[in-house]
Amino acid sequence: MRDFQDMDDQDRAHRAEHPKSQDERAGAGERSRFYCAATLKGKAVQPREWLVQDLVPQNTVTLFSGDGGTGKSLLSLQLAVAVSTGRQWIGKAVSEGSVIYMSAEDDDNELHRRLDDILRAERATYDDLKGLTLRSLAGESALLAIESQVSLIASELFKELDERAADEAPSLIVIDTLADTYPANENDRAKVRQFIGILRGLAIKRQCAVLLLGHPSLTGLSSGSGSSGSTAWNNSVRSRLYLSRITDNGFESDPDRRVMTTMKANYGRIGGETHMKWQAGVFVPEAVEQGLDKLAAGAKAQRVFMKLLATFTAQGRQVNHVSGSSFAPKIFAEHPDNEGMTKRALKAAMESLLAAGKIKIESEGPASRKRSFIVKAGE
Repeated sequence: MRDFQDMDDQDRAHRAEHPKSQDERAGAGERSRFYCAATLKGKAVQPREWLVQDLVPQNTVTLFSGDGGTGKSLLSLQLAVAVSTGRQWIGKAVSEGSVIYMSAEDDDNELHRRLDDILRAERATYDDLKGLTLRSLAGESALLAIESQVSLIASELFKELDERAADEAPSLIVIDTLADTYPANENDRAKVRQFIGILRGLAIKRQCAVLLLGHPSLTGLSSGSGSSGSTAWNNSVRSRLYLSRITDNGFESDPDRRVMTTMKANYGRIGGETHMKWQAGVFVPEAVEQGLDKLAAGAKAQRVFMKLLATFTAQGRQVNHVSGSSFAPKIFAEHPDNEGMTKRALKAAMESLLAAGKIKIESEGPASRKRSFIVKAGE
């Protein structure tokens, strides 16, 4: 035993006197990428780069989710136009540069129609879009990776995208959507991380932002988190945005309004909201940004008003829009199912519902004793 101990002591002494070089430790032809933190002394700290301040960071992947039909494809195309032309995006400054926009959902004609609306709204022309490259994959295979028995590997389409990015040096690459480009089970944590890793490698290599569009799961929809499949989607990206309608228990007071919420931000604060409205084919920022609580309260009041109106109608009880014993806001505010809504809130809800044409005023009886009452439109 002593002989072996003596040999170990001699070996340790030899290694101390003759340390291996970094190349020898890392293997032939390779140099270790480990480094001592002390070597950072005196080096300038590089500022963090943003495509859109606090929303879309550069050199990494941002997941932009929203239920089908909310408008995330349109909003991301507006971002592509804003970046390529140096204009603002829903009221926010962006870093100008070239853009690659790849869509697996919209065909060329649909992209053309949307671009036409955006250019009209921005008072721009197609000559301003020389920095925007489009690719429609509608009806084609859009997979950016191929699933093997061991891991995901980059597809030929990904290699084509990478080569195009090498030529154009884009500031932004938009990929629409995750469901079309990801080849594996969305609940497979390992594969999810590999896929995001492939896209992040592209972002780092080409020094650009990658915006990946996706749909939330049913759980993500019901919870309002906008999450999708495995939690690895949220954990693997550095930023996640969620575009949603403004509703209260399924009741939507204004179908043209949206709110984009920062659900994850490794480099900033979460919970930030950007309010917008669909108008003439594009999303525009709200002239006076309204808090989500205020909009949600309005939606709730309208929902409660409609619910109680249906209850009273089914009971054969009529309510009206003018003050008096049958004044709908007053009667509804006193009802046990008012869900805490006040007379003032219900009056505002009634006016909004009348303006939107969701309820209407009807009359009955002879001219001398005509009575007016509220009914749901279409009944």
